Amino acid sequence: MTSVGIGHKIKNGARGKQVALQFTVNSKAEPEALEALGTTRIPDAITVDGVEVPTDVIERSYQPHFRVVAEAEKPERKTRLNPIAPGASVGGVTVTAGTIGCIVFDRADGTPYVLSNWHVLQGPDGQLGENVVQPGKFDDNRTSRNLLGVLRRSHLGPAGDCAVATIDEGRAFDPKILELGVTPQELGEPDLGDKVIKSGRTTGVTHGVVRRIHTMAKIDYEGDVAEKTIGCFEIGPDDDHPAADHQISMGGDSGSVWLFKQNGRPSKVIAGLHFGGESAGEVDDHALACLSSSVFEKLDITLQQPSPEAVQALLGYDPDFLGKQIDIPQLTAEINGDAVRLNGSDVIPYTHFSLTLSKKRRFPFWVGWNIDGGSLKRLSRSGIPFTKDPRLPAGVQVGNELYEANRLDRGHIARRADLLWGSLPEAQKANTDSFFYTNITPQMDDFNQSSKNGLWGELEDAVFADVDVDDLKVSVFGGPVFQDDDRVYRGVKVPREFWKVIAFVERGELKAKAFLLTQNLDQLEALDLNEFRVFQVTLDEIEARAHVRFPTALHKGDHLLVPESVAERMPLKDLADIHWA
Repeated sequence: MTSVGIGHKIKNGARGKQVALQFTVNSKAEPEALEALGTTRIPDAITVDGVEVPTDVIERSYQPHFRVVAEAEKPERKTRLNPIAPGASVGGVTVTAGTIGCIVFDRADGTPYVLSNWHVLQGPDGQLGENVVQPGKFDDNRTSRNLLGVLRRSHLGPAGDCAVATIDEGRAFDPKILELGVTPQELGEPDLGDKVIKSGRTTGVTHGVVRRIHTMAKIDYEGDVAEKTIGCFEIGPDDDHPAADHQISMGGDSGSVWLFKQNGRPSKVIAGLHFGGESAGEVDDHALACLSSSVFEKLDITLQQPSPEAVQALLGYDPDFLGKQIDIPQLTAEINGDAVRLNGSDVIPYTHFSLTLSKKRRFPFWVGWNIDGGSLKRLSRSGIPFTKDPRLPAGVQVGNELYEANRLDRGHIARRADLLWGSLPEAQKANTDSFFYTNITPQMDDFNQSSKNGLWGELEDAVFADVDVDDLKVSVFGGPVFQDDDRVYRGVKVPREFWKVIAFVERGELKAKAFLLTQNLDQLEALDLNEFRVFQVTLDEIEARAHVRFPTALHKGDHLLVPESVAERMPLKDLADIHWA
């Protein structure tokens, strides 16, 4: 037996109206030969919950449709597309080629993926994290040129033959299915007689009719994978719209989605994910598709991209980001009571950064953030307003009242550009989070355009440029230095010094480099300040000035030897003066 499902009973080669429990077998045998084959005859009817259900036995076998044949001409869907589109060729680097079904999104973080089959994106010889190319390797073997992304999730079993792969920044996407011109918006449940349509790599646009549902099909995936049972439904030809060569599916169509038809046209509702059809040489033309609801649940994906506000972003600074634990700074006893608390904690998390806020000064004592240099995004800041964090009392935050009609800029402590990494929705949320006033301190408008060539704003870039940073990951702490004699402007004490500590791992060794920037705000009312000095200092010096304590792991990575007094050393003239070693 190769499958069991529900369909219309076939008699004398014609499909009738009676619904039966259908069994398919590779080949039928005479009753007297069954015993020798180690099997028994399927009864004419089976009683299910007290109801007698007729049976039907059909000769039919199945195989996955991912084998491809050479063609003299290469249509657009078999070439490298940018933007990519559903209906085009795709495949893992160990597989020949299949079809992009549709564009989907990670339910948790909104990452866009391409949806296809397990045997298209992974296959018996592939593994999670492996490269995926568009078009598939069979259509163009220049895999480095055609990189699409990596295999993120996959499943092969009763829930379906399915997988998703990421889409690299260099490849845009159009969610409309090739030649159908529609973007799937919903998932549906197939029923007997439903009209459906798909757009596949090999056969293009083909029409079909659902003829068996609630089907469990045994598929031989060969190799170490061998036979698997896949939950699915079966699709036969639509006589009103015959396919070319009477083939609604051929090798390479795997991964395409079947859409329900409405009023004779493709709808925006997915019926299922195509993954197989008849074996070679078999006369009956049919296709198999996984249930869309099972696939989407198993892969934890959705058709609707969540908004940045709905994204379950990473919660704050990650102490294990570098593979070596670096805990957050601790406030000294003399200032610990001045910390603003959120849900009982003085650590306030945002996307990719955390901070501790001073009640009295209304600026952060410290901000800690992680930078993934390998997945940084370039996003516009246009239209994002500076705003107070609604989770905190407005009175503990300095707002726009300080910055109106003067040369004071609203300066980010955690650089906006440093936070824009991860999935696109995650980076978008980090972009928005960076504009909370809790991450902002007043800085002169030429703060990063001074005679020191903007050294302060380029320190993070410099470590990536000058150091072989392991995994392209860096963690940073920074904040203002609060002093009793800080100048009061518009009722706010404005910090005149800032500090920053950059931590990274180089060839397995954790290193920490500290920097101090001094602002002279004595002439704030005249607004003619243009002197900013950046010094490389030790962690001990930062601790003394900022009243914080860094973890032991960071101190072990700080090897800078300096004169005892900051005043006795020269400020950095350019980035080349930094001692990274």
